[in-house]
Amino acid sequence: MDMMTVEQNGINAVPEAERRGRPGDLFWPWAGSNLSLFGVAFGVYVVGLGLGVVPAVITGAIGYALSFLLVGLVAIGGTRSGVPTMTLGRAPFGYQGNKLPTVFSYISNVGWEIVLATLAAQSGAAILARLVPGLPGTTATAICFAVAALVVIAVGVYGHAMIMVVQRYLTYAFIVLTVIYMILMMPRLGVSLETTAGPGGWVGGIIFAMTLLGLGWVNCGADYSRYLPANSPARSVALWTMLGGALPPMVLLVFGVLLAGGDPQLAGAAGGDPVGALAGALPTWFLLPYLLTAIGGFLAGAIMDIYSSGLSMLALGVPIRRHYAVLIDGLLMLLGGYYLLFVSSSFLATFQAFLAIVGVVMAAWVAIFLVDMWRQRAGGRAYDERLLRAGAPAVNWPGVVSLVVASAVGLGLITSADQNIAAVVGFLMSEDLEKSTFGAANIGVVIALVLAGVLYYLITAMTRPRRAV
Repeated sequence: MDMMTVEQNGINAVPEAERRGRPGDLFWPWAGSNLSLFGVAFGVYVVGLGLGVVPAVITGAIGYALSFLLVGLVAIGGTRSGVPTMTLGRAPFGYQGNKLPTVFSYISNVGWEIVLATLAAQSGAAILARLVPGLPGTTATAICFAVAALVVIAVGVYGHAMIMVVQRYLTYAFIVLTVIYMILMMPRLGVSLETTAGPGGWVGGIIFAMTLLGLGWVNCGADYSRYLPANSPARSVALWTMLGGALPPMVLLVFGVLLAGGDPQLAGAAGGDPVGALAGALPTWFLLPYLLTAIGGFLAGAIMDIYSSGLSMLALGVPIRRHYAVLIDGLLMLLGGYYLLFVSSSFLATFQAFLAIVGVVMAAWVAIFLVDMWRQRAGGRAYDERLLRAGAPAVNWPGVVSLVVASAVGLGLITSADQNIAAVVGFLMSEDLEKSTFGAANIGVVIALVLAGVLYYLITAMTRPRRAV
């Protein structure tokens, strides 16, 4: 498929004749989508759990690798079936039952599109204010937002082939600019951090790192691997997905940890506003490249989100073509971004906190999805097409019950700094536990994941097992 041709496949299985590429190609979209300056702030967050340099780096690396290993395992299902992620979810949840997690997937994707496009616009406006002092702030924000939205929508409409090419070249550019940026900031780095947390802090660091990165992408894993030939080695598919998603942001996390050790004041500011704080420490001549790095990193993630959100809309049963679904999602992104930028900027923090609790549901979902794929579908080789289309059983109760129970428990074991969200989560935690390392690490996300997988396995084991077809 030519990158300049609009992709025609929707949620159907990609015909073998249209499959192409090799597993190593998966490195680029996942690397590009996670090379944003959020990665530096993530390093600061992990240090905030009371971990020194070495523990923060080790726990971050383990958490990143484990979380993106889950994405890689989901990607195997896409390669072997040719079907996108949330459509495959019809097997463990039923045709109608699958709409429950798919709604959350759709909200997550569209929500992060809005957040990332908004951050790209804010980043551009903040730096344009230094480059063009007379430019009104509202005008700068509007220009940057319009350009950001246009790029995201256009690439999403063209689809898979365009995304794979664009993300590859964006990643090349990000790597070069990020290396230059790190060299300029080296004098501010240091290792003067002491570990104040106990052994629980290490566990909390791993869990926290998992929630920061890969668990937010599990509902997209098969969307980018389904164009690979069906006989692509499963280990390679999982490995390259994991390396692309975990390795580049790991470098940024290490940088954030070292920044916290060398310049705690700047690191603290970067934790709240990574783009603005880190820009203030740069020479003027590097502001334009820095602007491109910041905006490009956010846009790369938004591009992946808008493509997957379009597929999620189709998995909900909306009877339209894929590129029209992307256009609808793009309109929602424009409306949401306009509201956050020009109507109620204070709502951004609450909105991001809400998207974090959606991650609890998706963590439970991926556990059920993977148990079903490996136990009931021969590792993705034996998906019965009849379970994935209209006319399939409406609800697979083991999947739905496991999802609801695990999600409820998980939401009861997470905390939120936002008062609006804090009122509806953490209801299973004591006040002491909320203030502990485990409370700060949002352990409920991982508990939801483990509990959902165990419940689904036990319930399906006690009922008549489905025979792989």
